[in-house]
Amino acid sequence: MLTSTTSTLQGREIIDYKGIVTGEAILGANVFKDLFAGIRDIVGGRSAAYEEELMRARMIALDEMKTRAGELGANAVIGIDLDYETVGQGGSMLMVSATGTAVVVR
Repeated sequence: MLTSTTSTLQGREIIDYKGIVTGEAILGANVFKDLFAGIRDIVGGRSAAYEEELMRARMIALDEMKTRAGELGANAVIGIDLDYETVGQGGSMLMVSATGTAVVVR
């Protein structure tokens, strides 16, 4: 499955538009990760725990979006947009959504 944030794929012709597809992932960061991330934020530096959760959520959302595109008969998704939000009480959960247009290219 080809994927792109652009509206075209260089060297490929779009022959059919299948529609908008989405994928979502909502992951909770556990208490220990929150605690260590808070300490790291106080002393400075990056929070590897949150970066790993963010990467995992992004991959889940993109994989789900590609699966839905494949179910529509598409072989590519163009115009992909990623959104990141914190949800839940005190922002305790991370939500990533991926949206794009499923297309058939040749």
